[in-house]
Amino acid sequence: QVQLVESGGGLVQAGGSLRLSCAASGRTFGAYGMGWFRQAPGKEREFVAAISRSGASTIEADSVKGRFTISRDNAKNTVYLQMNSLKPEDTAVYYCAAGPLSIAIMPSRYDYWGQGTQVTVSS
Repeated sequence: QVQLVESGGGLVQAGGSLRLSCAASGRTFGAYGMGWFRQAPGKEREFVAAISRSGASTIEADSVKGRFTISRDNAKNTVYLQMNSLKPEDTAVYYCAAGPLSIAIMPSRYDYWGQGTQVTVSS
């Protein structure tokens, strides 16, 4: 069982930056691939970025590539999402997720989800 708690969301102007954090409970954090997803009002949850168990491999959605960076610190049981050059279309609730696969982009591949943190980008 893994519990995930996101933090770091907020209101930012277009072009600004935010760093999201996701703290995980338990002693097996390093056994899980981690992902970030987002969901805007009226839209389906979409993949943002994922990172392998060791952190050696990452993958980002085309819409955020070059602007967002996912990383993890297994000693701190935490995964991060650094978001730069934010755009109004990045506005959404951001969720972190943990799953048994080393790296995955489908929400169905993740077993545990946080409660989400709101990111709002004003134009």
